[in-house]
Amino acid sequence: MLAKNLISDVVPGLKTSDTGVQALNWMEIFRVKHLPIVNHKQFLGLISDQDIYDLNDPEEPVGNHGLSLQRPFVGQNQHIYEVIELLSRLKLTLVPVLNDDKQFLGVITQDDLIREFANLSAMQHPGGILVLEMDNKDYLLTEISNIVEENNAKILSLYVSSEENTQRMSVTLKINTIDLTAIIATFNRYSYTITASYMNSEDMDEFYQDRFDEFLNYLNV
Repeated sequence: MLAKNLISDVVPGLKTSDTGVQALNWMEIFRVKHLPIVNHKQFLGLISDQDIYDLNDPEEPVGNHGLSLQRPFVGQNQHIYEVIELLSRLKLTLVPVLNDDKQFLGVITQDDLIREFANLSAMQHPGGILVLEMDNKDYLLTEISNIVEENNAKILSLYVSSEENTQRMSVTLKINTIDLTAIIATFNRYSYTITASYMNSEDMDEFYQDRFDEFLNYLNV
């Protein structure tokens, strides 16, 4: 998924003639704490609610103030993971998107990313979840995929996380079948360590809520 496919249809850019009060109203409506200031298609910078609170006269156009604006942005063809990294690192509520000529195209909001996270995790598709643990050197995607497919199943999504200060990693698989019994038996036969499996709706809901909370925490929500 690329940045250009995630651009919001509703969040506008500010003009230099817009006032700080107008900006705060828009921030409240769209539930964000940042807005881009745009001159035609030129991205001038990102203004925050705190920037506006610091203005001497928020009733004046924002262009009348000597603002020191940050200019974070992503290119239209950058991957969603790069968008998430920038938003998280700078603690933003939205990220401006520019085309190859550095012209402003729109913004990607935190809400846009949360919705797309659900799609990346294949949450909307029925199936079970399996969590494997292994040394980094033992990670073989082709072997993991073959084991699943040997049991007439498919991997819908895969998530890899490393344990801090160790050579261990966890591999989370979303598989297109609820009954994972045969797949678990095959992984055991290949000496894989299975740390968790989720095959009923209650367990799945709990798993997704945990992952969703982790994602929100990463975004500093």
